[in-house]
Amino acid sequence: MRMIVIGAQGQVGWELTRRALAQGHDVLAWDQAELDITDAVAVNQTLDASGADIVINAAAYTAVDKAEQEPERAFAVNRDGPVHLATACARLNIPLLHISTDYVYDGAKTSPYVEDDPTSPMGVYGASKLAGDEAVRRLWPRHLILRVSWVFGVHGHNFVKTILRLAREREELRVVADQHGCPTFAGDIADTLLELAGRIAEIDAGGAWGAYHYCGEPATTWHGFASAIVEIAREQEPLPIKTVTAITTADYPTPAARPANSVLDCTKLTTQFNIRLRPWRKGLQQVLSPDP
Repeated sequence: MRMIVIGAQGQVGWELTRRALAQGHDVLAWDQAELDITDAVAVNQTLDASGADIVINAAAYTAVDKAEQEPERAFAVNRDGPVHLATACARLNIPLLHISTDYVYDGAKTSPYVEDDPTSPMGVYGASKLAGDEAVRRLWPRHLILRVSWVFGVHGHNFVKTILRLAREREELRVVADQHGCPTFAGDIADTLLELAGRIAEIDAGGAWGAYHYCGEPATTWHGFASAIVEIAREQEPLPIKTVTAITTADYPTPAARPANSVLDCTKLTTQFNIRLRPWRKGLQQVLSPDP
């Protein structure tokens, strides 16, 4: 199929592009330089000329703390961009696959979040992403919204690369241990989206459009994740790091509040599509191997 990947230089977009090409798809991979999704005219003109069969939106403003100082920019990318894409896709009758986030929830729930749980974002980033989700739902029924969490990958900036850099420089790391979530390898998200893209006829026939959760397993904390990063990285190289110390959220204040619980229940996705979750440690080993 002819597939448009928006946000091609992001963590998931980069994986989507290379994996879709490897599967033999005709891929139009665009980042902001090629298509500014905040520009409605550009979106309409570009999609009109594309001849695409499907659009996957992996573009987002993801600087959680910076969003508190740049709400206009965050909403332009995370809300207005999906508005323009959904409007154009509806006009052209093209399915839209859209990536969302665990940050649409406030983290107050003590069990994993399901797709129908009330949303209540704690900051600008989550609010802007939720506004994008709501726009996609309102404007175009033929959509899949895939909510993911704690994304890491080979390409781009992420928690894994930050911890690895610090582990090469320090003897102690202090990492928050009272925020719970599910690290998710960008390559696994890309594979899931491509699997769904290949089953559009089935989704149409079954009316299976809507929102789904996808994340790695099992749930952990940032401290647990950081400890695993150090453990696996040490198999590849000597590191000066001696201790990964558990701290509380209060010990490490940030401009934007983070959910205490970001664990996502993915039962709906696995039941509907028989897509199984992948252990995040396997993705982590890929990222940290000499030739990922």
